[in-house]
Amino acid sequence: MDALRETGRLLVAIGIVLVGVGLLLSFGAKLPFRLGRLPGDLSYQGRHGSFYFPVVTCIVLSLLLTLVLWIVNFFRR
Repeated sequence: MDALRETGRLLVAIGIVLVGVGLLLSFGAKLPFRLGRLPGDLSYQGRHGSFYFPVVTCIVLSLLLTLVLWIVNFFRR
């Protein structure tokens, strides 16, 4: 019975994450910021090519993923 309870909690956590991602994708264009084009992201355009590295976007996504995994781990206990 305990394994079934753990599976249920995991499915609820995954569902919450999927709803959050769905809302972000649905309303992402209306947000005052755009992921991938935040201030601090590096971009260089030269004559023969361009380079883009989203430093701040990577940090923000890392923090969000850390928070989500922390919450999932909290419910697994």
